[in-house]
Amino acid sequence: MTEDTFNNDDLFTAPEDTGTDNDLDSTTEAEAEVTGYSEDEIRTLDWKEHIRRRPGMYIGKLGDGSNFDDGIYVLIKEVLDNGIDEFMMGYGKQITLDVEGGTVTVRDYGRGIPLGKVVDVSSKMNTGAKYDSKAFKKSVGLNGVGIKAVNALSTEFFIRSVRDGQSKSVSYSRGEIIEESRLESTDDPDGTLVRFTPDVSIFRDFQFQEKYIVPLVKNYTYLNTGLAIVFNGKRFISRGGLLDLLRDNMSVEPLYAPIHLKGDDIEITVTHANQRGEEYYSFVNGQHTTQGGTHLTAFKEAASRTMKEYFKRDFDYSDIRNGMIAAISIKVEEPVFESQTKTKLGSRDVGPEGPTVAKFVGDFIKTELDNYLHRNTDVADIILKKVQESERERKAMAGVTKLAREKAKKVNLHNKKLLDCRIHFNDPKGDEEKKRASSIFITEGDSAAGSITKIRNVETQAVFSLRGKPKNSYGVPAKILYENDEFNLLQAALNIEEGIDGLRYNNVIIATDADVDGMHIRLLLLTFFLQFFPDMIKKGHLYVLQTPLFRVRNSKTAKRGGRNKNAANEETYYCYTDEERVAAINKLGDNAEITRFKGLGEISPDEFRGFIGPDMRVDRVTLRKEDAVDELLEFYMGKNTMERQNFIIDNLVVEDDSHLNSEDLQD
Repeated sequence: MTEDTFNNDDLFTAPEDTGTDNDLDSTTEAEAEVTGYSEDEIRTLDWKEHIRRRPGMYIGKLGDGSNFDDGIYVLIKEVLDNGIDEFMMGYGKQITLDVEGGTVTVRDYGRGIPLGKVVDVSSKMNTGAKYDSKAFKKSVGLNGVGIKAVNALSTEFFIRSVRDGQSKSVSYSRGEIIEESRLESTDDPDGTLVRFTPDVSIFRDFQFQEKYIVPLVKNYTYLNTGLAIVFNGKRFISRGGLLDLLRDNMSVEPLYAPIHLKGDDIEITVTHANQRGEEYYSFVNGQHTTQGGTHLTAFKEAASRTMKEYFKRDFDYSDIRNGMIAAISIKVEEPVFESQTKTKLGSRDVGPEGPTVAKFVGDFIKTELDNYLHRNTDVADIILKKVQESERERKAMAGVTKLAREKAKKVNLHNKKLLDCRIHFNDPKGDEEKKRASSIFITEGDSAAGSITKIRNVETQAVFSLRGKPKNSYGVPAKILYENDEFNLLQAALNIEEGIDGLRYNNVIIATDADVDGMHIRLLLLTFFLQFFPDMIKKGHLYVLQTPLFRVRNSKTAKRGGRNKNAANEETYYCYTDEERVAAINKLGDNAEITRFKGLGEISPDEFRGFIGPDMRVDRVTLRKEDAVDELLEFYMGKNTMERQNFIIDNLVVEDDSHLNSEDLQD
């Protein structure tokens, strides 16, 4: 249930200078610059230079492709969006997407860009057809920025439009025109082809990963029934829309067949499952709004109110939504998003002359969901039973949770186990990039936390040290979250007692030792989150920190004080696997000195600095339908002692290489 190791630039923000003599010199220079402030200092950046200097404004985080929301996937989305808009307008039923190495090719079969405007559309900011709502009434992108950002951030960018038997193409490099063709006759079908290669100087060591592209492609097909997207030769198409999305993404069995309702410019599907918390997928004009927005807020309010009025009971909305899994897609004119990456809808109205988003969504759900419940009383009975169970559990825990929260509040005032940071994911205001970088390391005890604590970035990196092994939470009632001090303080630190909407840290990172006890603690924490906060995992907030198992360095260099891999002589290597260790030993030969790191506390702060810095390696914990989580937890964390014991005996592998020297390992 974890994904491959990756380097994540955006889990780290460089720490501020601590104040040295050099800082004084820098301050003096800065003051001199300010003193010399004049008209000569004022300059205007051209479009491509601004994008290249501030790529985060246009595509969010950069990254190397190891995370699903890294910028290279936003580049793909920006190009695909134009083909999707054509399909939404009734032109072109297929889009081909090919990714080979670091190059992406997208071909749609829409109307094609007007040939006289190919250069303008691809290289002039704020240029496009989508400002005219008659042509693109409910488009994904309206600002005329997306494809220009792809152009500016690519070493090679090629665009070709085919329209009415003629074609026009332009080649760019980093936004500069390299070659522009004349109009040419062609027998090719109408549409637009875009081919680009992201700039390695911006997306360092990037690599496209199919496991992140496929969900993007699937979402487009769910939201545009009948559209076929052929990705690297494999065809994706959906006939059920959001119903297919929910069925493909649910990791647990629903209590009843999902309710599926469609109307003009709105589609919803909703069900309940025996899981804690709420789980939502929201979309606007085909854009996956991962952070929700006004449409999702309206849906949650309207669905809760409609069910409450149907049952004629004074249910708490939290009881109605507990265990709810739902998806909503709406289309609005001229949508307003809170950033260029379009992850959260800010629009209040569905159009210049339309109702508010809240009224539009609310009226639809009030009518359609209420009618459905009256027509399908068996489903209504199942929902009623689920809501009543949630209500009973909440009331039974009321006393426990109240005392636990009071205790946690008192402890947190002087909680030495939590070393907080200054910037949090749920801050109402502030730098969005730093808020995304906000992280908390969950460590096993003070010793393990020591190195991280000393070199962490106090702006964006917090540390929570466990007092010991947490309780096995598999199969226990929810009140254990509050009766167990460790879990109570942890969820209070994360601010997830009422759900993850108030999550304080975007990245929750389990940092345990690479030994048996560390692995056990990791499993106990994963069980805790899987059991009670699965949406933490589904929203991509939970990670496991990978630290090196070995340090291999030149023994002669070590005696001279060589300490890190950034030294000029490059004589120290940190190895995360046996393969990396052997490779390092082969490089150093007989002079190899090998150190095995068994615990985080054994790694010095100076060495640890790189392990939670820009090249930090983490595994993102994932949760998929095919993971069969219930069965896995039952086997590994349940009470089937003999079955598990026999499995361990049958699969136990004992490796003892303590007697091996560097020559043996080279062989």
